Amino acid sequence: MSDIAHHDFADRDALAAALAGRIAETLDRAIAERGRATLAVSGGSTPHRLFQELSTRELAWDRVTVTLVDERFVPETDERSNQRLVVERLMQNNAARASFVPLYNEAPTPHQAADRASAVIAGLPRPFDAIILGMGNDGHTASFFAGGDNLDEALSEAADKSVIAMTAPGAEEARLTLTFPAIADARFLALHIEGAEKKQTLARAQTSGAETEMPVRAVLHRAATPVEIYWAP
Repeated sequence: MSDIAHHDFADRDALAAALAGRIAETLDRAIAERGRATLAVSGGSTPHRLFQELSTRELAWDRVTVTLVDERFVPETDERSNQRLVVERLMQNNAARASFVPLYNEAPTPHQAADRASAVIAGLPRPFDAIILGMGNDGHTASFFAGGDNLDEALSEAADKSVIAMTAPGAEEARLTLTFPAIADARFLALHIEGAEKKQTLARAQTSGAETEMPVRAVLHRAATPVEIYWAP
């Protein structure tokens, strides 16, 4: 198992400030060393505070490329779109100067959209400088869902695509998701969770058990980069 660092905070505002600071430092260092930085973020309700906090940090945002860890197969106008969330919450203030690379595109099927997105993501500098994951109470992360039709491919270290499509009983729409190899070697890899229930889910995920039951185990146990967990009640 990768070494896992736990960062616990008294409240969610303190977590957002600390994680935003760590991300900004990581991106700033990448820009200084390599001229550009890449950041992949997750959707859902958890990162709202983080995105707003991060958007105000001062760095060379015009040298930062932002993309998504996963996306629903819905257009940006849909209220459930992760792209819409990132554009409205993160790509503002200082971060409005960053470039955004979406996963969703208007291909006829999710699988065709995933192939198009994979070609684009494969063209970004790798490894990603920072990836911020979330986790569901069912133990999924990214769109690695238990029962997902492409879960084995998504979790394989030999996956040859950066993005694949996923449908699963726990997901309302088809998804587009980064695969395990695209995530596991990020220079900074964080799992951002909030609330007592998710802390309990994390405790179960950190025990031995099948990755297909709780797919977040793949990242916790096998990622080349030690995962850092940021949690607040």
